[in-house]
Amino acid sequence: MIHYNNLEPSQIETIITMMQDFYAIDNYPIDVEVSKKLFQEFIANEHLGKAWLIYSKDELVGYVILTFIFSFEYQGRIAFIDELYLKETARGRGIGAKTLQFIKEQIPKLSLKLLYLEVEHHNENTQKLYLANEFEIHNRKLLKYKLH
Repeated sequence: MIHYNNLEPSQIETIITMMQDFYAIDNYPIDVEVSKKLFQEFIANEHLGKAWLIYSKDELVGYVILTFIFSFEYQGRIAFIDELYLKETARGRGIGAKTLQFIKEQIPKLSLKLLYLEVEHHNENTQKLYLANEFEIHNRKLLKYKLH
């Protein structure tokens, strides 16, 4: 049985430990202290988004984070699946697909108009998961500008 619990302030250390494992996959840098502060701000402001811990039976197996954006193009609030992480032992067991279904069920509850996500080019298994769950390749390019 898969279930999802809202992230609570007392669980910030737990999610950051998993986040470090997630970021290590692609050698992304992470500043643990900055991440702790960001989670405190994120949890305190419901307008920023939602985060859930993912459990299989009673075992913590991952997390998912939605961040909110307001879009005139889509006529209201949209969300970005900012992070979806499953521990290696939880992958390939249908938990990712169930998590995407859970997120889709949140769409009307959160008054969302659209979900966006990004995936690394080399991560073919995750791309297959998203495509099999009705996500489409967007014909636009995602660009970024990062302040130094």
